[in-house]
Amino acid sequence: MAKAKSIFFCQNCGYESAKWLGKCPACQQWNSFVEEVVSKNASVVPAWQSDGASNTPKTLPEIEPGTEVRIPLQDAELNRVLGGGIVKGGLILIGGEPGIGKSTLMLQLALSLAPKVLYVSGEESEQQIKLRADRIPHKPNDTTFILSETALEKVFTQVNQLKPQVLIIDSIQTLSSAKIESVPGSVAQVRQCAGELMQFAKTTETPVFLVGHITKDGSLAGPKVLEHMVDTVLQFEGDRNLMYRILRTTKNRFGSTSELGIYEMQSEGLRQVANPSEILISQRDAGVSGVAIGASMEGNRTLLIEIQALVSGAAYGTPQRSSTGFDSRRLNMLLAVLEKRTGLKMATHDVFLNMAGGIKVEDPAIDLAVCVAVLSSQHELSINEKVCFAAEVGLGGELRAVNRIDQRIAEAEKLGFDTIYISSYNKGINASKHSIAIKPFGLLKQVFGDLFG
Repeated sequence: MAKAKSIFFCQNCGYESAKWLGKCPACQQWNSFVEEVVSKNASVVPAWQSDGASNTPKTLPEIEPGTEVRIPLQDAELNRVLGGGIVKGGLILIGGEPGIGKSTLMLQLALSLAPKVLYVSGEESEQQIKLRADRIPHKPNDTTFILSETALEKVFTQVNQLKPQVLIIDSIQTLSSAKIESVPGSVAQVRQCAGELMQFAKTTETPVFLVGHITKDGSLAGPKVLEHMVDTVLQFEGDRNLMYRILRTTKNRFGSTSELGIYEMQSEGLRQVANPSEILISQRDAGVSGVAIGASMEGNRTLLIEIQALVSGAAYGTPQRSSTGFDSRRLNMLLAVLEKRTGLKMATHDVFLNMAGGIKVEDPAIDLAVCVAVLSSQHELSINEKVCFAAEVGLGGELRAVNRIDQRIAEAEKLGFDTIYISSYNKGINASKHSIAIKPFGLLKQVFGDLFG
């Protein structure tokens, strides 16, 4: 019988120590060490490996350049986020809150793929997965195989027999290896199982999807080394009380990390949203104050977002500053610019800001739309619903140029807007090829004067 011993692991970076430490010497995190019981004489040979073959070192001229083979997906949103499809041998980790739709997204992916797929679930029985699959519209499928199992060695036994072209694990926290004596979901188990799955993916060139849990602060549960081991990290975001879900890339070795995918949660599963600007601009009656449309960029996609502002007198003396989907510190900066450069008295007013649709925006190009919406709400002046804005606001009240202005103008024109306000420092714009009126200005006060008179 293997002799057991205890090792202390840092939950943040995976650092090992023979004794408990208050501060991790690797990542400098306090109180992050947990005790795990591991087997001292456990074999290091992976459960899936049949022989002891190993690679030999080569010089760069000896290595033949290979072509990046991808498996295209019918899901255009996931295809875009991954950079054009699934790379063979790629290890992809997708995390999100409970009930956000991670398992539904993975099951839809499995049912839509033509290659042979093995979907391993450690959280649901085969009957539960069958009930969920019946609600998802899909063509008759005989290439998707379902396995309800939590033992890693048994999973690899079925993998060796089935030879799937894509492997989906839901979730990595439910798997356990017999080589580690700790409970499933512990630091040691997650690291061991992820390490063997990574070696399996790279050796057999089989793409592997891992579904991961997150902690209450929004980070992926388990050791930080898990995110370093995988090739791609996807974050599935959204409010369970809202219908829209956002898929972001936080790490991608085979593509861009700034892409975005948007889904709508329905009773029959997740629906792809091809034109997100339509859902981010709500239908409203004309004459409503405090609403402006900003042209934002998320990766290579242009999104027209509705910015809603509410300005009211501070009832309790201390003004409140609250923002949803927008950096509160940047909101405070823009309010200071409005007060200093345009003469608006914001010190005695509460200001509430909201990005419609529940989306989070970091693009500074919506600064102008935020300022216009705040002014509109304070003075009860409505903005023409066919007008949008795309410019960054500097501390001097100047309008700064933003990137990809032609794409922003084209998107506004496609959605039927008549006018777009931009910075006069954006050069090289061919206004003749656009039917939308382009109004360039250099200062924030000039935009207010032209817009409200």
